[in-house]
Amino acid sequence: MQFPQSLDRGQLSLFQEALFSQPVTSLSPDTLPDEWLDEGETFSEVSLRGSAGNCQHLLAPILRALSEDQDARWLTLIAPPAGQTQDWLRRAGANRERILMLNPRGNQTALQLACEALRLGRSHTVVSWLDPLDRLARQELVQAARLGRSQSLNVRLR
Repeated sequence: MQFPQSLDRGQLSLFQEALFSQPVTSLSPDTLPDEWLDEGETFSEVSLRGSAGNCQHLLAPILRALSEDQDARWLTLIAPPAGQTQDWLRRAGANRERILMLNPRGNQTALQLACEALRLGRSHTVVSWLDPLDRLARQELVQAARLGRSQSLNVRLR
């Protein structure tokens, strides 16, 4: 099977603009139902300790499985570490045609971008590398995932 060549930066920027062109609703814990504050169904976290190569080896099957999900939406990677490239995803056996890799621009943080991707619901799973991740940031991810009917997976590399 031959994989398409990776998109150049200009094409990705145009795609990001199209993907995130819809207005985003502001969230407040006071306006959400109590069951939306339970992170059990929408948020997961993996903590990996060791060398970069070992962590990549452990993460590969997770990303491969998520890229083959039956849900037709994207698997979105937000600000992945330098080692998680399109070439690495290919070698890991991931379906790169179903993966979108995004990095924050300007003053935008990785947390803001992850929340935006989750809220829009165009991704079945949004994987982020946020560390540290405090309770408030976790709640933002949970609420955004609930709104977009998506899953949030945070990866902590130690």
